[in-house]
Amino acid sequence: MLGASPIESLTSGFIYNIELFMITLVLAMPLGLVITFLSMTKFKPIRWITKIYIWIIRGTPLMLQLFVVLYVPGLLFNMPMSSRFTAAVVAFVLNYSAYFSEIYRGGIESISKGQYEAGQVLGMTKTQIFFKIILLQVIKRIVPPMSNEIITLTKDTSLARVIGVAEIIMSAERFTKQGLIWPLFSTGLFFLIFNGVLSLLLGWIEKKMDYFRV
Repeated sequence: MLGASPIESLTSGFIYNIELFMITLVLAMPLGLVITFLSMTKFKPIRWITKIYIWIIRGTPLMLQLFVVLYVPGLLFNMPMSSRFTAAVVAFVLNYSAYFSEIYRGGIESISKGQYEAGQVLGMTKTQIFFKIILLQVIKRIVPPMSNEIITLTKDTSLARVIGVAEIIMSAERFTKQGLIWPLFSTGLFFLIFNGVLSLLLGWIEKKMDYFRV
């Protein structure tokens, strides 16, 4: 924001961080579940393609993925991204859905086969077994690792600046170049407050799941 005060500029920049965080979370969590089911399917070609996708995403830096998503569609397919923010959203969703999928998979595989067999003995379908017996136990077990990934996502949104998204750190850097140092340190305060509130919320969710002992 040209001509804006440091506080206005930092606040405006942090709104980009929050928007990127929220959109990524809303899209990556269900997509991660879909990827989990694909990675666990008995149809080997789909399972291996999914596992290769997860391996590539987890094995390469998010910063590189941001550049790839921004430039490759335009260079190879003549279909450039509509905006740099859109490119950031796509890159973050692809990245975090892969990480979430592995957390989901670990949670599902941690449930003993005996519970599936018990559901079958009761005459339940596979869908009923999953949603009525397995799901709550999986949620209970994945809340702590999911909380860690969500907190990490908050901080990772600052990487969007590498492709020109005017998030809070990019806004702070502009004032630092003008000789002001406090806006740069103030970015830490924005993240600390937001992550503090988020940690309290996630902690509350974890405590609410305590009733379900596994």
